[in-house]
Amino acid sequence: MSRIAYDPVKDRFAKIIRSSRFLRRMFYFLLDLFFLRSWHIRRVLWNIGKELDQKGDWNILDAGSGFGQYDRFILATFQNVKVTAVDVKEDYLRDSEHFFKQEINDGKIQFKKADLLEFTSDQKFDVIICIDVLEHIAEDVRVMKNLQNVLNSDGHFLMHSPSHYSEEDAGDEESFVDEHARAGYSKDEITEKLIKSGLNPEKVHYTYGFWGHKAWVLSVKWPMLWFNKLGMFAALLLLFYYPITLPFVLAMNVADLYTANQKGNGIYALAKK
Repeated sequence: MSRIAYDPVKDRFAKIIRSSRFLRRMFYFLLDLFFLRSWHIRRVLWNIGKELDQKGDWNILDAGSGFGQYDRFILATFQNVKVTAVDVKEDYLRDSEHFFKQEINDGKIQFKKADLLEFTSDQKFDVIICIDVLEHIAEDVRVMKNLQNVLNSDGHFLMHSPSHYSEEDAGDEESFVDEHARAGYSKDEITEKLIKSGLNPEKVHYTYGFWGHKAWVLSVKWPMLWFNKLGMFAALLLLFYYPITLPFVLAMNVADLYTANQKGNGIYALAKK
């Protein structure tokens, strides 16, 4: 069975956007537009953050910040927040730090290299997000315990990951799961692990349900496969492909956002300490 690794594709995009602030802004815009998990996560963050912002200063930890996509949303949306972004990839952190210093040069965000398996901090956080990270780590409960330890009392923990239903895609000849320690979580499994970590689950919800999965196949999976096979020539194909498919993709994303999915290829959990 042939499997396609996701990280090399991400690294290619990192090289493309590294040299240009404009390209990085466009990249963030496209991530927020096409990746349905971003729709769900931004919706939850908005509901949490608007209350905290009204009370005054608060801080958030982005545990596994990657490209810094959610950090940009947070800083653009809330006035009183400070962000700490940590990741194991030093080049991603360096690129993000360079971009944010030019975009938001007021000390509202800091970047640190950190292994979540060993993570500690003298600072406590009001919100911790861990988006599409835990599926890569075999000792996920250990990571969640570390994050729980640096969460303020009544603080919020928000994670997103593939669900166990993503195993259906993992059975394809071409898939993006080479870097994963597990195919994904069920509602019962992530609930149990959150409780074991000292967190109290408030909502566990499947994403990428019937409509969301179809949108992902059209807008992300197929284009990623083309980039793996065709390189930058795929970009030319997408100039013709996306104008046709985009209206359908957006409509299906909206349908997923407001559907109580009984199953789905993604899952998020919101918990409190």
